[in-house]
Amino acid sequence: MSIIIHGGLKISKRKISEEAVKELENALNIGVENLKSGSAIDAVVEAVAYMEDSPYFNAGVGSSLNLEGVAEFDASVMDGSTLRYGGVGAVKNVKNPVRLARKIMEETGHSLIVGEGAEKLAVKYGLTGEVRTTERVKQMYKTFIKELRSGGGYEYFQWVRKYLEHGTVGAVALDRDGNIAAATSTGGLWLKLPGRVGDTPTPGCGTYADSRAGGCSGSGIGEAGMRLCTAKRVVDLLSQGYNSWQACRIAIGEVESKLSLKFGVIALDRRGNVGYYHNGYAFYIAYQTNGKRLSGALNRNGEPVQ
Repeated sequence: MSIIIHGGLKISKRKISEEAVKELENALNIGVENLKSGSAIDAVVEAVAYMEDSPYFNAGVGSSLNLEGVAEFDASVMDGSTLRYGGVGAVKNVKNPVRLARKIMEETGHSLIVGEGAEKLAVKYGLTGEVRTTERVKQMYKTFIKELRSGGGYEYFQWVRKYLEHGTVGAVALDRDGNIAAATSTGGLWLKLPGRVGDTPTPGCGTYADSRAGGCSGSGIGEAGMRLCTAKRVVDLLSQGYNSWQACRIAIGEVESKLSLKFGVIALDRRGNVGYYHNGYAFYIAYQTNGKRLSGALNRNGEPVQ
């Protein structure tokens, strides 16, 4: 049994959040306990749900706000044993979007539902409710919108990378039966256009799992994952015989060379070997596998960033 989780890609070079690292440890513990008593799906969904409830990540209560100052959530989960997939996009007032994604995967026969339709399902499944944005996020919005409005012409991705301090959360797990699952959740990019959907809920872009090869979850500028189907690319590389580290490095190398956008991925192969790589400043990562455990904010070479 193995699990690896991430608390998002950090692009800005501001101080690492010690609180985020501690919360990452807590999420890992929850994932491990669910892996012991349940399935890979249980492990990834509950680890991600914990991070959605934490104010230190860009998911759930800590989510970034769109151009109108509203939090819109994307989330997904994939079962690698059946290739079933559930995703939600641009939803509001959903307590744990990743749990709604699981309901869509297991009970609707669909793979991706967005906006009002997904919100109605949240009511049906008892997952609706006000998600209160933290005061820190509200203050960040005021600062960012003021700068954006006063800046005149700008290139969006150049602007937003200055403020990507914490990001999308995700997890990949391998259970005792050899099944792999992956899940991801996010509030998306700061000041995105209302209704924008990123890589997180789009199959193969930010989330993918196939128990015959491995699983992957990504974080960063979502358009990078969408334009290259990065999560599926990682799993395809695993199926071709590359190890987890190689698959992650190759996929991020392609993002960097073709798009010059910031992105990061975590992965597990079918034997539970971990891998991760990114082209940002730091990646919040934690894992437990084969008797090894690690957590922290790591640079692209796996070294701790202070």
